[in-house]
Amino acid sequence: MPSKNNKREPYISRRQFLLKTAATCGLAATAGVWGYVFYSKEPVRRSESRILTFKDFRVKDNTVYPNLAVVHGQDAEKMVRAAIEKIGGMGRFVNPGEKVLLKPNVSWDRQPEQAANTNPAVVAAVVRLCLEARASEVWVTDVSVNDPYRCFARSGIENAVKKAGGKIRLTTENDFVLTNLKGESLKVWPVSSFYHQADKLINLPIVKNHSLSKCTMAMKNLYGSLGGQRNRLHQDINPAIADLACAIRPTLTVMDAIRVLKRNGPTGGNLSDVSMENTIIAGVDMVAIESYGLRFLDLKVEDIPFIIMAEKRGIGISDWKSLNVAEMNV
Repeated sequence: MPSKNNKREPYISRRQFLLKTAATCGLAATAGVWGYVFYSKEPVRRSESRILTFKDFRVKDNTVYPNLAVVHGQDAEKMVRAAIEKIGGMGRFVNPGEKVLLKPNVSWDRQPEQAANTNPAVVAAVVRLCLEARASEVWVTDVSVNDPYRCFARSGIENAVKKAGGKIRLTTENDFVLTNLKGESLKVWPVSSFYHQADKLINLPIVKNHSLSKCTMAMKNLYGSLGGQRNRLHQDINPAIADLACAIRPTLTVMDAIRVLKRNGPTGGNLSDVSMENTIIAGVDMVAIESYGLRFLDLKVEDIPFIIMAEKRGIGISDWKSLNVAEMNV
């Protein structure tokens, strides 16, 4: 019985063979040329993707309240609550039914005592305050440098957020969308899609030393919104940080200066590099908050080019002493 697989290939002449070979080689060469022409080192995954822009997450200014609240104490929850209450309460920043995105620093596979990530008690306190303001959902995210599962677990943030009623959102490769940051250094870049899905954004940085930028606080913390080859931005880090501050305007910033990493940042690791400062700073002016935080790292505004750049672009005021600042102990 003949097999259906027992077939002869149709006969082709030598001339037909050479013509087919030439055509195939031509197609391959054309594809190679087009691939070379359109190859780009820009961190863009899909050229056909729609390019988005950031919304402005800020609320209207209110001169009734202090510009900054600085709270000292031993209990993170009490400190956070006192700071936010002093500048108008969470109801000033979050409306019922809104989806709120919290951006702590969860970059590193470190324990809370090492002060490489935002204090988990600070993150949990903000989650609870948002839910008390009747937010529909509170998401907590970061694009970690180390393995994100280990970072969120070992930092204590995953457990703290879940107990407080929030949701951890880990950004996968498919969660990035092309976003035009309209900056001098940062133009079109992959950004976590969660920033485009939220109604409000609360920035939760920690005060740390940084080997390149000298410090990482409110503005540098926004790096954690980006995907792509972020290490490329370190080649010209000050304009990149200023671009981020212009592109992403959080609703509120609550800065963690409970444990401060004074040396060997941003990763840290040695407890001798950590100083207990037991302070929370809250407000809407990232430049002022950043400038206040320099005291913990023995730095001045003139030492940090990106603060000066951000101020020149109208992002905020570096002379925090000229503002209405409420300072208290709880």
